[in-house]
Amino acid sequence: MLHAALANAKTIKTNISFFIPISFIDITNELPHLLQAEQNMAWHLKIGYLLPAIYLSLLPDTFLMNPKASLIIGILCISFSPIFVKLAGVPALPSAFYRIAIGWIFLAPYCIAKGNLKISRRDLVVAIIGGLVFASDIAVWNISLLKISATVSTLIANLAPVWVGLLSFLIFKKRAGKLFWLGTAIAIAGMVILVGYKNIAGLKINDGILLALVASLLYAIYIIITKGIVQKIKILTFMFYNMLAASVFLLIICGFQQYNLTSFSLTAWLCFLGLGLVCQLTGWITINHSLRFLESTKVSIALLSQTVLAAFLAIIFLNEKLELNEVIGSAVVLGGIAVTFL
Repeated sequence: MLHAALANAKTIKTNISFFIPISFIDITNELPHLLQAEQNMAWHLKIGYLLPAIYLSLLPDTFLMNPKASLIIGILCISFSPIFVKLAGVPALPSAFYRIAIGWIFLAPYCIAKGNLKISRRDLVVAIIGGLVFASDIAVWNISLLKISATVSTLIANLAPVWVGLLSFLIFKKRAGKLFWLGTAIAIAGMVILVGYKNIAGLKINDGILLALVASLLYAIYIIITKGIVQKIKILTFMFYNMLAASVFLLIICGFQQYNLTSFSLTAWLCFLGLGLVCQLTGWITINHSLRFLESTKVSIALLSQTVLAAFLAIIFLNEKLELNEVIGSAVVLGGIAVTFL
């Protein structure tokens, strides 16, 4: 079966080579060597190398494709994250662990085979620390998702750019423009509408909202820590070490919390696969690919559409309904975040 699939791949290559990634063309060019290696390879090694290699070769990290199309694919992929978390019906930390671990399992064999592991000690430290912060961000956001609607939690988690600006000003004394402060004020006003001024005055704020705010702060810290590293090393190299650190960290936390990591329903396992392959791996490889060619400001603004897409997906798959204040507040917050990028 594997022999036939690879043979078919070489035929397909001639018809759609304008869209096939370079790494996949490399695979088909080396077809005789792969087929010979297949005969001398144990079945688990065949799967362990060839499946991740073929899967990753189809991702736009090496696509000769329009960066805007890559960005659209990435936004669509990450928009499914809150949906998968809620549909899995499992505790937040196990779903966070499997999201990153499954993505890494598919990424690792490809990086090892391609030799994408070279990294300086300094960059390795940054990647590991970034992985720990990213793992914390995903874990806290997942907890938030299980307490409030997917739309509201996703919206608040997108406040990270505001935190980046504030932290850059407070820590690095980097001055922000007037539009940033205007956008921040608008976003805060939107939060007041969203939560309700009476609840804020009485400190009656839903735990899920507070956790989403913490998640947005953690992601802002992640952005600051890892800023510029992907311009120095290969994206897949960074993701290899970053996701490995995040996976190990979450595994340890799950162990301390004595979570059962094996007894899940088929639905939960399918959701884990969706989180790992669609949201984590495909989503962020495509977004990182677009960042190579598009202005980061435009990409950041485009990423705000994740909230809108997540809202529509939540209505379709989760039957979620938003109150009027949540709709108005969400729109104001989105507008404020967008202004900070202008």
